[in-house]
Amino acid sequence: MQDFLSQSSGELPIEDFQWFVKEVHRHFGLDLSGYKPHRMKRRIEILIRKYRLSSYQEYLRLLLTNSSAKEEFLDKITINVTEFFRNPEKWWELRDKYLPELLSFSRSRFKAWSAGCASGEEPYSLAILLEELKAPAGAYVLATDIDDKALQEAKNGVYESRSMISTPKAYVDRYFEIVDGMYKVKDVVKKRVTFQKHNMLQDPFPQGLDLIVCRNVVIYFEENAKAQLYQNFAKALRLGGLLFVGSTERIFNHAELGLKIVSPFFYRRVT
Repeated sequence: MQDFLSQSSGELPIEDFQWFVKEVHRHFGLDLSGYKPHRMKRRIEILIRKYRLSSYQEYLRLLLTNSSAKEEFLDKITINVTEFFRNPEKWWELRDKYLPELLSFSRSRFKAWSAGCASGEEPYSLAILLEELKAPAGAYVLATDIDDKALQEAKNGVYESRSMISTPKAYVDRYFEIVDGMYKVKDVVKKRVTFQKHNMLQDPFPQGLDLIVCRNVVIYFEENAKAQLYQNFAKALRLGGLLFVGSTERIFNHAELGLKIVSPFFYRRVT
């Protein structure tokens, strides 16, 4: 393998990256093959450069022998974009137009899934809206991610002010405690959210869902994986259920999946 630091391009051969992807799957059970390779390769090589290593082989040895390096690796390769009510106008549309309708159908059986929840801002945003709408206590949010560290942060529910930039003051006052300059989610919100580890490329999807929120995650996957994810999301919804995606994402074959566009970034399962 070529010397990483000696290459003027700052990049290692693609064949070495492909070997590394297979080894990561073999040793850690983590499948990176569905992610866009150029994005994943760039992220990993930043880490290789950080440790002044010369190859993917050396970096793998580090991951196998150094638990903190392994945790860092898993944290850096997952996509953790943090902010409550990101693109707030779409969240208010969900609150005012779609959630009341979904809740009227399912009531206490309402089930939502925040897929790729990162450090928890997204599922807690949804839980806050359920509180605002006085949803029955049984209405809850399943929140999943592949990253153990992010899930632990989510369970802790403590955030810096930068995560609150789109959160209305009334919501901050009602649903957060300010502790040492940090914003802590109150128990009334936490009790609506259940966190679990989940690999979207490998693990079974929950079924019969009223709402799936998966925003700005699927864009990081390559086309085949992306198509499979959208198919699985569609099947996971009940008839009439809603999929809420990110502002940079489009499902071009939505009709083939039994989905109908009801508003930009909102898709309803109709068949």
